[in-house]
Formats: sequence, C-alpha cells, structure tokens
Amino acid sequence: MTAALTSFRDVLPYDVLLVEDDPADALLIEDALLDRGAARSLAQVQDGVEALEYLRDPARPRPDLIVLDLNMPRMNGREFLSVLKDDDGLRAIPVVVLTTSAAPDDVSGAYREHANAYVTKPVNLDDFTRAVRSIDAFYLDVAAKLPRD
Repeated sequence: MTAALTSFRDVLPYDVLLVEDDPADALLIEDALLDRGAARSLAQVQDGVEALEYLRDPARPRPDLIVLDLNMPRMNGREFLSVLKDDDGLRAIPVVVLTTSAAPDDVSGAYREHANAYVTKPVNLDDFTRAVRSIDAFYLDVAAKLPRD
C-alpha cells in the first residue's frame, strides 16, 4: 500500500507560491523545496501586490500552498494575508508565514489573520533548510490538499 500511495502522491501536481522579496532567501527556499524531488512547481513573486495579481490570474494554477514573508515593499505580508483571507475565492489556500521576525505581535497578528503556520527563519543555513523541508514535508506528505477545480 505504501508504494501505491507514494506513486499516487508523485503524480499529483503540487504548486507552491513563494512570496519573498529577498533573492538569497528565495533561492535557498527554492533549493530546499525542489531538492526533495517530489512533483511540484514553484512560482515566486516579490510582494503582496504581485501575489494577488498572480492568484487572480485565471491562466495561472491555484497554489496548494503559499509561503509568505512578512517584510516586503509595496504590500507587506501582513497586508497581503488580510486581503487574501478576506477573499472568498482565495481564503482556503494554506499559508505558512516564513519570516525573520519572532516578535510576539507579528506571530499573533499572523494567526489572527488566519495564517496556517508561523515559522521564524533560522539564521543557520542547515537549520533554515531543515525548516523549509519540514514545511514541505507536512504539506506534501501529510496534509490533505484542496481538490482542484
């Protein structure tokens, strides 16, 4: 049964939208996600405005997961999360906040806006990679995905 589940999982599309303005962090996150080898696509935008444009474009796939930084120009992650979770067509998409801030106000604010998880970016590269892979493993291997339209 495990082999059947594994092969079934591998053929399912798994789309991630990364909302991150720091090119170095974006590259590290992309490497950690794509290194696991599971079938997935990763799109990256640099702020909340671009993320909303991406999500509202009917030609783009609906992501199965959004990985969101909080501190970005134009529309930051807090503002984006508020707009996203207020939109009937987008609110069900799971969002993991992955940010440098461990400030209690940021953590509680993200959960008040219905973030599904909050992860502080570790400073150490190995810990950073492990944190991203843990997010990926949970959402790819454990959590049930929304049915595709």
